[in-house]
Amino acid sequence: KPKLGLSGKNYGRVVYEGLKGGLDFLKDDENINSQPFMRWKERFLYSMEGVNRSIAATGEVKGHYMNVTAATMEDMYERAEFAKQLGTVIIMIDLVIGYTAIQTMGVWARKNDMILHLHRAGNSTYSRQKIHGMNFRVICKWMRMAGVDHIHAGTVVGKLEGDPLMIRGFYNTLLLTHLDINLPQGIFFEQDWASLRKVTPVASGGIHCGQ
Repeated sequence: KPKLGLSGKNYGRVVYEGLKGGLDFLKDDENINSQPFMRWKERFLYSMEGVNRSIAATGEVKGHYMNVTAATMEDMYERAEFAKQLGTVIIMIDLVIGYTAIQTMGVWARKNDMILHLHRAGNSTYSRQKIHGMNFRVICKWMRMAGVDHIHAGTVVGKLEGDPLMIRGFYNTLLLTHLDINLPQGIFFEQDWASLRKVTPVASGGIHCGQ
């Protein structure tokens, strides 16, 4: 994922070069929404140009996650609609927009046949507190009920690292249709998810494919 500081045109070039070089998809950073050095519409246009050019050059399916996170629902709707018009099939939001906004974007994504990627930006302000706050596993459950398709669920290496059994508990919470009690994984109650859709856990945070 390209980070902060590039202009929209240079950002689009990085998208193109990354995809043409062999990557299947790139994503906006969670910090990127619409800063003075790169406004959101400019970024969307150049990113999709990079996607389309890389598809033409390689003959492969490529993509880029457009971050539609914004200050108001109206702004997020506008950005999501524009991303859809440009031909992308996936948008992303940050956890910090709040649970009502996340569910609202989940409904929008279902209605518009779009994939919704959730970055967990902001979760550590309350999920890493030992005395108060709540475990990230609870957020996994809420996000599954909210209707997101992907969520950053941590790994056993990198900056979002955690205990291997705990991480497995996060993944199982997102993927299994029935949860059995598993104390080492931090699952203290049985839970039947019935037909509720699964969420794809995404490995991220200072890692590479070899890990």
